Amino acid sequence: MKITEKAAYLKGLIEGMNLDLSTPTGKLFGEISELLGEMADEIKKLADNAKDLREYVEELDDDLADVEDDLYEIDEDEDEDEEDDEDEDDDEANFYEATCPSCGEVVCFDDTLDPENIVCPACGEKFSCVCDGECESCDEECNLDDEEKDDE
Repeated sequence: MKITEKAAYLKGLIEGMNLDLSTPTGKLFGEISELLGEMADEIKKLADNAKDLREYVEELDDDLADVEDDLYEIDEDEDEDEEDDEDEDDDEANFYEATCPSCGEVVCFDDTLDPENIVCPACGEKFSCVCDGECESCDEECNLDDEEKDDE
C-alpha cells in the first residue's frame, strides 16, 4: 500500500467508527485524519519532484561528459601512458636507513631530504652524515661510523 492509500484507509476507519465529531475525542480523530491525508499528499509531491530531479541530474551528467570529451579530447591510450610514467617515477625513489648515533633509533628517509640535515625523531639529535657512502653529497672520505663501515 502506498502512503496516500494508507492515509485514506485510516480516514475510512475513523469515519466508520461513527464518532461524534462534536466531542473532544471525535475532533481529535477528525483532525488526525485530515493531517494524515495532507501529509501523504505532500510526501507524494516530494517523491515525484525527487524523481524528476534525479532524471534531470542524470541528463546533465551525460551532457557534461560529452562536453568534457569534446573539450579535452581525452585519449584513453594517453591516460594509460601517463599513469605508467607516474608509476615509474615512484619506483625510482631511493630510501635510506640510518641508526641515530645518540639513541640508536633506526631512522628511515628518502632522497628528497638533505642527508646533512636529518634529525632523529626520537631524541631530536641532528645527524652529521647518514648515507651509505654512495650518495652524491659524500666524497671519498665519508665519516661513517666504524660499525657501519664494517657492515659494508
